[in-house]
Amino acid sequence: MFASKRGRIAAGVLAAGALLALSACSSGGGALGGNTSTSSSDSVTIGSAAFGESEILMQIYAQALEANGVKVSLKPSIGQRDVYLKALQDGSIDLIPEYSGNLLQFYDKSATATSSDDVYTALGKALPSGFEVLDQAKAQDADSYNVTKEFSEKWGVKSLSDLSKVTEPLTVGANPEFQERPYGIPGLKSAYGVTATLKPISDSGGPLTVAALKNGDVQLADIYTTTPAIKDNGFVTLEDPKSLIAAQNIVPLINSKKASSTVKDVLNKVSAELTTADLIDLNGENQGASKTQPDALAKEWLAKHPIKK
Repeated sequence: MFASKRGRIAAGVLAAGALLALSACSSGGGALGGNTSTSSSDSVTIGSAAFGESEILMQIYAQALEANGVKVSLKPSIGQRDVYLKALQDGSIDLIPEYSGNLLQFYDKSATATSSDDVYTALGKALPSGFEVLDQAKAQDADSYNVTKEFSEKWGVKSLSDLSKVTEPLTVGANPEFQERPYGIPGLKSAYGVTATLKPISDSGGPLTVAALKNGDVQLADIYTTTPAIKDNGFVTLEDPKSLIAAQNIVPLINSKKASSTVKDVLNKVSAELTTADLIDLNGENQGASKTQPDALAKEWLAKHPIKK
């Protein structure tokens, strides 16, 4: 979790101002109280996918932009990738936090890039006309295959390669699209020679997926690497020696018409500050007993990382 709750006073004032503007929104995402001197290009509608980390990132983008004079509206929890990309295409939203590897594979199913830099380069070429990604963050949140400690010890499984030792049927708990994803059920077979059945669980590695793994309903679970439940439950994240799962750096995906110099500068500075450790801490506070809300978490993060254009 956030190790320190202190923050520079000036940064806190800046972030508090951003949160005050955000508080004027309805829970469905109304307009933020933007600076009336901004041009029409310096106004953006930001969306999020339907899980906590995406909403936290949406709030960080929104508060950082608002604090630098950009008028912002919010549309949280739109849905899965195919739904929110349609919203970006039809102009319902202008900007959304994304994950480089999965986004590349969405647009180019034959993509073979796996490293952060290679994925980012390939992604820039694969995006449809009118879309662009800004600087990628150091922060990553990748899909990962997880097993219980008991399963790992019983079969001697520490990597995806080791699954070939398992003689019982294997079921993977994951979102329905895992049936088709290159790193999902098809990838297990093609890369590792492992046959598995999907148990569709539509919560992106959340509590239902975690419960299915703990209860033995599934033997493997697709859980994002920044999910606190992995550590909290002592799950073993299986190594991926053949790089089946590509790098998943956080990238702002934006309608090019809305990528003004101010918007680019602010979001690139956010990406330069954001780390994987930050995501783990933010998710932990969002999912813990206190259940700190995304807007408050964004305010706290920005107090420690003030963003000025």
